[in-house]
Amino acid sequence: MRRLLLLAALLLCTLLGTAQPASAHTELVSSSPKDGATPAKAPTHLTLTFDEAVDVADVRVLTVDGDRLPVSRTAHRNVVRVALGSPADGSFALVWSVVDEEDGHASSGRIAFSVAAKAAPADRAKASAPADSAESSASAPSPSVRQCLVAARWAGYLALALFVGGLAFVALLWPGGAYEPRARALLGFAWTVGLLATVAAVGLQGAYASLGGLRDALDPATYADVLGTRPGIVLAARGLMWVLAAVVLAALLQGAARSPGWRVGALAVTFGLLRTTGMAGHNSEGSEPTWGAVADFLHLLGAALWIGGLAMLTLAVLPRRRPGELAEVVPGYARLAALSVTGIVGAGLVLAWQVVGSYDALLHTSYGHLLLVKTAVLGGVLVAADASRQWVRTRLDLAVLLRGDAATVRSFGYSVAAETGLVLVVLAVTSLLVTADPGR
Repeated sequence: MRRLLLLAALLLCTLLGTAQPASAHTELVSSSPKDGATPAKAPTHLTLTFDEAVDVADVRVLTVDGDRLPVSRTAHRNVVRVALGSPADGSFALVWSVVDEEDGHASSGRIAFSVAAKAAPADRAKASAPADSAESSASAPSPSVRQCLVAARWAGYLALALFVGGLAFVALLWPGGAYEPRARALLGFAWTVGLLATVAAVGLQGAYASLGGLRDALDPATYADVLGTRPGIVLAARGLMWVLAAVVLAALLQGAARSPGWRVGALAVTFGLLRTTGMAGHNSEGSEPTWGAVADFLHLLGAALWIGGLAMLTLAVLPRRRPGELAEVVPGYARLAALSVTGIVGAGLVLAWQVVGSYDALLHTSYGHLLLVKTAVLGGVLVAADASRQWVRTRLDLAVLLRGDAATVRSFGYSVAAETGLVLVVLAVTSLLVTADPGR
């Protein structure tokens, strides 16, 4: 474990030292007229130039009163044109927002300008007051919507890990678990949470992108708008994967875990769930999006095998304290967990290089700070995992000999429980990372 951590630190230093800075979410580069300008006559349109190509459906421009202005495309994919009205006082105060095509992250801001011939300095100051008050409420996503979106993503990550890892645990290590009520309940719970979190995420994503409130997340029109965008299509595909997962789960509960057909179906659903989950992340924000997608897939797969297996071991296997199961299942899971942790660390280093890109971004951006917190908590998880591994090496035979005596297994249960609790914190930080701006 110490060698693995040392190797990870050396690789992280090498990657961050040689990587190029990654791009962030879609941002406004310039506008015409500029913010604070005083053109000689009232313009008929406003031109917005972004740092990357945008879809006009993802760009919203509102007046201070909340009226949406028409947006049209131009010859350049990163430039849009906004039709303006003619205010009586010659003052314009507009709020713009744009949704990143890759991950659905919303960027926003405010632009205000006045026509020199119509607006005196005192009038411009008066006009800026309502615009300033509207900026905090209309130019940024609602905090409650963002918090609910983070919670939905946390629930989605947890459900994915429990379902995929639980399926793998039963299929590879514990086929008899398909008939254990605790294992069946855990898999059913994971499937239910996964489907509900995906459905909720569609509405919350729409409210987040449109800078709306929680009521907008329940509006059918919001769902219709989101499902026409790339993030919405990804969420719809993930929902379909959860529907297909119900078929895989039903077959497993009927004892089909050893069937070749079931294994093929389970692999297909697992791949679909992992891929559609990874497509909503930041893995495409760097200079090598293909490597980012592969690393993100392996990162999610390793986390699912580790966390789902850990939950199945804690909640279904250990409470039974059957020596034959302990002797067969625990060593197999220890090997699977070690392989999963290796994949998590390696893929995580590639993702850090892809999304953060430099020491400065790691140390001076909120995304970098969250990544450091995640790494620190993960270090605590590995310490607990190492304690569990030492128990397997030195105490498993004794536990089997004593036929799963509670006093003998208790220390192992404590370390596994601590590992599980810390993993939930890691998932929470991961949900915040998905919503945060990547390192520049």
